[in-house]
Amino acid sequence: MAIACNSFTCPVEATIRLIGGKYKAVILWHLMNSTLRYSELHRRMPKATDKMLAQQLRELEKDGLIHRKVYPVVPPRTEYSLTDFGKSLAPILEEMCNWGEQYLKDTYE
Repeated sequence: MAIACNSFTCPVEATIRLIGGKYKAVILWHLMNSTLRYSELHRRMPKATDKMLAQQLRELEKDGLIHRKVYPVVPPRTEYSLTDFGKSLAPILEEMCNWGEQYLKDTYE
């Protein structure tokens, strides 16, 4: 998706635009080391509704962060994986995980 560079006031805004959806960062995190089917993703995010998960997956695919592969079998099988562009977010997601772990430890222990 082509976005005008001047439509953002800072680089953080551009990053949030791509990964700031309700489940986008979590989806990317789960796809970091494996290819997953829709049902596997949904199992890992049980609070996500089907509608919300499908919407977030469509947006990530449209933005070039994930790849969707549909196998022509009955019933249809769909797998999701990170693109190289999506993999470039790994350091950011790892730091978010580290920060979250420390936050949870400091807050709840």
